[in-house]
Amino acid sequence: MEKEIIRFRTEARREDVEAVRDMVISTGFFYDFEVPVAVELVEERLAEGDKSGYHFLFAEIDGRTVAYSCYGHIMGTDACFDLFWIVTHNDYRGKGIGKVLLEETQKMVKEMGGRMVIAETSTLDKYAPTRKFYINMGYDQESVIRDYYKVGDGKVTFVKRV
Repeated sequence: MEKEIIRFRTEARREDVEAVRDMVISTGFFYDFEVPVAVELVEERLAEGDKSGYHFLFAEIDGRTVAYSCYGHIMGTDACFDLFWIVTHNDYRGKGIGKVLLEETQKMVKEMGGRMVIAETSTLDKYAPTRKFYINMGYDQESVIRDYYKVGDGKVTFVKRV
């Protein structure tokens, strides 16, 4: 099978609102209340541009948006960036798209003068692959806050110096 060509774009488009909704829902990883949050960030980017503080990197295969990251500078820091979202549509998981997307995102952060990317995820067992992904991508686990999201669901913070 021929390797699929991934094309990246940084410009948010109106159709990304529904594409992001579809990608987030397809994973089965996120709480229902998180879906509108993901969508809202795209809408803010469309409405406010750079002033929104949200930057996107969309991965496309054959014209279909199959993954994206959302990141931004953390106010009050000199050059630290949050990785707010990184999502690959469930139909495309396991193909290395997330790895390439995160590498490109880190490159974008560095080009913007960033020195650190901070990613957070859950301590729930179903997020074990996510935690392994960050570790495999060279992120260091910096902290765990027990019962952060809800009792029994803590937050793990990962850091990558770029």
